[in-house]
Amino acid sequence: MPREHTNRYGIVSGKAVADGLVDVSGIVEKPAPDQAPSTLAVAGRYILSAGIFSELENIPRGVGGEIQLTDGIAQLLRREKVFAFRYQGRRYDCGSKLGFLQATVDLAEAHAEVGAEFRHWLTERAGQPSEQG
Repeated sequence: MPREHTNRYGIVSGKAVADGLVDVSGIVEKPAPDQAPSTLAVAGRYILSAGIFSELENIPRGVGGEIQLTDGIAQLLRREKVFAFRYQGRRYDCGSKLGFLQATVDLAEAHAEVGAEFRHWLTERAGQPSEQG
């Protein structure tokens, strides 16, 4: 993750223990770039022990009255090991409108059933004047 974007994601810190595997020592939600412990962003997919539920029951609500999963994971780290997996591949920010649209278009273009027709439609549309005047 580029450091200037750390304020958009949960960020973990830790030590690499195997190829692609990080022993997490800390996690913080949307830190300012100068406060981020690393540039390793959370992609929003988790495999956690059942212990996370008791942590979530006991943490205060954060911004907007929401219970933050990252806060629960930070508390879980006091009792259990937590690991992060560094995967290879394209990541989309589906929490933003633009990222969601980018993912939709890329997946539609790659779709076995409709991809060719969708790509043709995009090509035709690209040659038309914008309706956004």
